Amino acid sequence: ITAAEVAKSLGMGLYKAACVCRIDGEVKDLRTPIEKDCKLEIVTFDDDEGKRAFRHTASHILAQAVKRLYPQAKLAIGPAVDNGFYYDFDVDVPFTPEVLEKLEAEMAKIVKENLKLERSVLSREDALELMKDEPYKIELINDLPEDAELSFYRQGEFVDLCAGAHLMSTGLVKAFKLTSATGAYWRGDSSRKMLQRIYGTAYPKASELTAHLERVEEAKKRDHNKLGRELELFTTCDVIGQGL
Repeated sequence: ITAAEVAKSLGMGLYKAACVCRIDGEVKDLRTPIEKDCKLEIVTFDDDEGKRAFRHTASHILAQAVKRLYPQAKLAIGPAVDNGFYYDFDVDVPFTPEVLEKLEAEMAKIVKENLKLERSVLSREDALELMKDEPYKIELINDLPEDAELSFYRQGEFVDLCAGAHLMSTGLVKAFKLTSATGAYWRGDSSRKMLQRIYGTAYPKASELTAHLERVEEAKKRDHNKLGRELELFTTCDVIGQGL
């Protein structure tokens, strides 16, 4: 029996709200089979681990959209972060606001396709072969210890090196928004290549996403830097520099 089946047996409301689970305290996919007595917790979006898995899945949906529209793009990393997620890409196309709109539209298609996320574990040799066209993934694999478990997640035609955990399918990511794009050095090293990073956020309901975006806009209005200048509490001189 899987954790998902346990959740369903407890009630459809819990099953629909479930993101991942904890088995003896370790975060796992809901599709994980339960093979021995354990402490099982069903984790929803209300839990930090639930939010992380939800938004990490959204980052994979973003990466799949980028690869569909820009097949030449090379994948770097795409974790969940506080209030959202990001993914780094090596691609010659600048991620302008217009491009972000196109990517959001493609992400919506992927969500509608309701693709299952399937986990697999590969040998190092097979992992390197699978990622042979992804130089950043090859570097990450080579940096892992020899005995490290190399897990991958596939959704449709898209597959990514990833430890997880993830949602059961792309169709659960009902509401998302790509918020900005910026430059980011590979592995935070200024001597390495500058990549393009797309930031976004995701929620189970459109109303929750709207409320979050409104909070962000309100916070911008109350930003001390903006208000300080407008109220002339302080000023800066371009000749001297912003730091004084």
